[in-house]
Amino acid sequence: MTRIVLLGLVLVAACSARQFDKCSLVKELRQHGFPEPQMRDWVCLVEKESGFRTDAVGRLNGDGSWDHGLFQVNDRYWCTRDGPPGLECNVTCAALRTDDIGAAAACVKKIFARHGFGGWTAWTKHCQGAKPDISMC
Repeated sequence: MTRIVLLGLVLVAACSARQFDKCSLVKELRQHGFPEPQMRDWVCLVEKESGFRTDAVGRLNGDGSWDHGLFQVNDRYWCTRDGPPGLECNVTCAALRTDDIGAAAACVKKIFARHGFGGWTAWTKHCQGAKPDISMC
């Protein structure tokens, strides 16, 4: 019985994640008001940070924090791992790992307003100046 319940929980968790491709991400970002001139930067950032997966959790960072969701939002400053929504984005980290990217979109807009794309190491290392082709989207 315990194995069946555990398997059910694993399947529910797997079903709540969303895997984007470039064009489906572009469509979703447009629906959440991301500026068209930055679209290629956001697509590259998401690809490099999370592999287009909403349920992504990064490796443990040196300061003991974790990065969450499609945009890999850090829980040291932006979201709460446990308890009620809080920190700078007033959101739980779990809310950033769902297939509805509304909370994540609002949070990353705050991060971007303060730090620009430089707030993400992956963008600085892999995306600055290297833009994916989204012309067919």
